[in-house]
Amino acid sequence: MSNFTHINKKGNPKMVNVSDKKITKRTAIAKATMFLGKEVIAHFTNDELITKKGPVFQTAIIAGIQGVKKTSDLIPMCHPLLINGINIDINIIDHENIEALCKVTITGKTGVEMEALTGANITCLTIYDMCKSISQKMVIKEVKLLEKTGGKSDIKN
Repeated sequence: MSNFTHINKKGNPKMVNVSDKKITKRTAIAKATMFLGKEVIAHFTNDELITKKGPVFQTAIIAGIQGVKKTSDLIPMCHPLLINGINIDINIIDHENIEALCKVTITGKTGVEMEALTGANITCLTIYDMCKSISQKMVIKEVKLLEKTGGKSDIKN
């Protein structure tokens, strides 16, 4: 027997059946920290960088929102969800680093941790893509779940 919910009694993968779960309000907040470096940060004015591809942070936020909505297409055992809300904030935290915070809200039978983590990741990947002509020394350093509410348990990291 496995403690993993995505493994059946025969040891094969399965999608968890959530039909008996209660519908509750569920939220998840994920954070990604990213090293951009002084070279990239120096190009920002008023917390934004306009490139030939467009405004970096605004485009990254839109990409992160798309990432949240597409999570079940990317991660095989994630349920397709009707998301109630997504909020992504990007902050320059010092002369070399940024953080992307992704909050996802749903009223449903399953949580949105993977969606928040995906949103934070895609936000940073988009920043990398848009700034790679300036520097390819950027690093997505850490992506983690900060908070989860609703369902069986609440988590605050």
